[in-house]
Amino acid sequence: MTSGMAWRAEQACLDAWPSLRSAMRGDWLLRFGEGVSRRANSVNPLHERATSIAPHLADFAALYRHHGQPLIVRVPTLLAGAAQIDRELDQHGFSREGETCTLLRDFAGERFESSPPLSDASAADASAAAPAIIITPRADASWLAAIARLQAQSSSHAAVYARVIDAIAVPTGFLALHQHGHIVATAYGALHGDLLVVESVVVDELLRGQGLGRRMMQALFAWATSHGATAACLQVIADNTAGCALYASLGFDHELYRYHYRRAPAR
Repeated sequence: MTSGMAWRAEQACLDAWPSLRSAMRGDWLLRFGEGVSRRANSVNPLHERATSIAPHLADFAALYRHHGQPLIVRVPTLLAGAAQIDRELDQHGFSREGETCTLLRDFAGERFESSPPLSDASAADASAAAPAIIITPRADASWLAAIARLQAQSSSHAAVYARVIDAIAVPTGFLALHQHGHIVATAYGALHGDLLVVESVVVDELLRGQGLGRRMMQALFAWATSHGATAACLQVIADNTAGCALYASLGFDHELYRYHYRRAPAR
């Protein structure tokens, strides 16, 4: 797989989970999301030419202090200079955390069958015998309330999460799986051209192991391919054994690259 596809996936994943504010400094993109997720609150390389970070650290640290956030650097392995950047961060006492895999699934002309999305009116009629998946182009209040409950988000986290979701500029599909009149699983997809990015796949903890996550993913694939997607990518924490197994079984069998975070020492 070419580095071009890896960089496409990198850009697509940034599109799918935007920051609320950002700044550019040379080869680096600084993202600020009021503390919700490291991805939206970290320094990220813009392209392959990002080979050294040491000269910029004081400037970066000052700007993150201005926003009341710790300085976190995200280091993708697709960078030719990743080892050099890690050495520089080692020298400044940065700790390492959050190793994550970026996985790719090629649809290769596959067709996916999915139950047709229901209207909002028919959602209330979804029964336990026939769980219903509803797909909408934007996240409505019920979807946001459901993911806040499923992820046990605090009220402040939920408010920022809703703003991040609202900031997505590319086409999106938000999926909610209803059972017994409640949303018990969520996911959303964002389209970066013909590349689908899968985000926020969450299943009620009490209902895991029943195939609901698989059903959501198949519905998301059907939605995406109907909108011209030819491949899908996602990012999963490397030690999330259950998640990695699910995604492997769904055809995410190619690892494009990994990344990890480096956190500045507390001062």
